[in-house]
Amino acid sequence: MNLNAAIDAYVKRKRDEGLVYSWSAGYLAALCRQVGDVSLDQITSREIATFLEGPKTSPSTWLEKYHMLRNFFDFWLARGEIDFLPMPVKRKVSERPFLPYIFTHSEIRLLLNGARNTRKVRRSKIDSTTLRTILIFLYGTGLRVGEALRLLVEDVDLEKGAISIHGNRFNRSRIIPIGPDLRKVLEAYTTSRRKETNDPYFFHDKKGERLSYSKLEQMFRRLRQKSQIRRHDDGCYQPRMYDLRHTFATHRIADWIKHGANLNRMLPALAIYMGLTDFRSTEKYLAFTPERFRAQLIKLSPQRGKKRWRDNPELMKFLSKLSDDSGKRHRLNESTSTRIDPMSVAATMPRHLHLRRRNDL
Repeated sequence: MNLNAAIDAYVKRKRDEGLVYSWSAGYLAALCRQVGDVSLDQITSREIATFLEGPKTSPSTWLEKYHMLRNFFDFWLARGEIDFLPMPVKRKVSERPFLPYIFTHSEIRLLLNGARNTRKVRRSKIDSTTLRTILIFLYGTGLRVGEALRLLVEDVDLEKGAISIHGNRFNRSRIIPIGPDLRKVLEAYTTSRRKETNDPYFFHDKKGERLSYSKLEQMFRRLRQKSQIRRHDDGCYQPRMYDLRHTFATHRIADWIKHGANLNRMLPALAIYMGLTDFRSTEKYLAFTPERFRAQLIKLSPQRGKKRWRDNPELMKFLSKLSDDSGKRHRLNESTSTRIDPMSVAATMPRHLHLRRRNDL
């Protein structure tokens, strides 16, 4: 059996089992382009090793490709199409902890200014208004990119300043309030886009169709490169669009530390706002706060507090209202009002809990 036919049969079987199997299918197709449509038993371990050592291949990607190819050739070995596995020796990869990239305020400005200038790029599939709006939206809410792209028009209640996010088995459904600055941005976007399309989704491309992740990711990568934003630490990846979520959380916590907030109260509310299933998940962002906040952080650390957020019945009542696992709509507490910049999550807090920011972004 030749490689191309083997790939088609293998991918079809995987998809018949209910798997999407898109990335792995792409890797197998790339292997076929590199070695040619040869017989399976002619493929050598040297050719596999050359494929695995492709340009810009991170250690984690190398392992992912290795295990995928191992499963592929195991499949055909069990069916007698090959007599041995043409796999090279698995190399030892030192596991490094994943480090998200935290954008600085100046880098956020660069991205937004660069997004405004994309109107001059005719081949762009996303207009500058949409690109700039979704960047502000991601940075201002901490939503996952997929959550933002799945938003329907009916999920965005600008009159009440509320966004409904429908979760899945990996994250919780919730309704989050937004501040007046972000609301104005979304109102302007809604006014411009509703004239062009009747599609139910909130964000659209130039054709008036639902904005796809691949188009948005491609535009963001070009924007980041044009803005000359690169990481210079030990991270495996260059700054990603998803890192706006990590930046949102880190900047919010840094602001709370700066103003002496009670993190025992703020961190679990932030977890609910971001749709995290574990209230303690936001504590990982403490490590990414700037060094100048270390002294305050030691004093405010949840581990050092005498009382935990679970001991505050009023806060727990508020969190249970904010969390909406059933997907049903609830009326938000409209008594919360604060002058915020796009990154503020303080609007999620009851009046006696939130802190006002003194400076705009």
